[in-house]
Amino acid sequence: MSSSASSASSPTSMESGRAAESNHAPGPILLLGAPGVGKGTQAKELVKVWGIPQISTGDLLRANVAQGTPLGKVAQEIMGRGELVPDSLVNEMVAIRLLQPDTARGYILDGFPRTLGQADWLDGRLAAQIESLPVVAVSIQVNYNQLLRRITGRRNCPVCQTIYNVYMNPPKRDGFCDIEGAALVQRTDDTEEVFKERMRAYEALTAPVVEHYRALGRFAEVDGDRPIPAIAAGIVAAVERLRHLG
Repeated sequence: MSSSASSASSPTSMESGRAAESNHAPGPILLLGAPGVGKGTQAKELVKVWGIPQISTGDLLRANVAQGTPLGKVAQEIMGRGELVPDSLVNEMVAIRLLQPDTARGYILDGFPRTLGQADWLDGRLAAQIESLPVVAVSIQVNYNQLLRRITGRRNCPVCQTIYNVYMNPPKRDGFCDIEGAALVQRTDDTEEVFKERMRAYEALTAPVVEHYRALGRFAEVDGDRPIPAIAAGIVAAVERLRHLG
């Protein structure tokens, strides 16, 4: 572990410097990646680099329901029946969010577009806006077995919420929190069976989205099995290449 960390230190600091100096308008960026690759973590890193918002459809959906908006009420009724919220409703929520002034220089899309239909809708909407840049998509790549270890090895302290991993970041005493001494728990969806199902769903839905942006020449992959700052810098470099800014 120490040798890989040391070999990555030089490019990491160099790339991070480049990321910090990046002041281009990045436009709309779609982060792709299998469950557990760290899309949310990377989105927060990119928010710090570019000063643009992260737009998560999960957050949008929860906010609309919590605020009792007309779209939120419809979504709540649909989910109450155990049905999936349709693309058309999610698209409307995203359209309203994109009207906010903080999206003028760009935004980071997390979880949208998730399907080819959503990608076509977004591309069409942006194409109709003269000053809008098109979406560029960056996929964070992590080995399947590594992802499985990340998910199934995760344990949480029910008291202080500290997160451990029995493979990569174990507690000092097996099964107990270092801080509180409480017995660690595993979330019910952090199992191999659930992970496999999530992977099947991700591949079925997202494979067409990847090929869509790859065919348009607006797709790149970055290695997600590196330190967080190095991955963020790699995403920045990929976006600059795709925008022909670098």
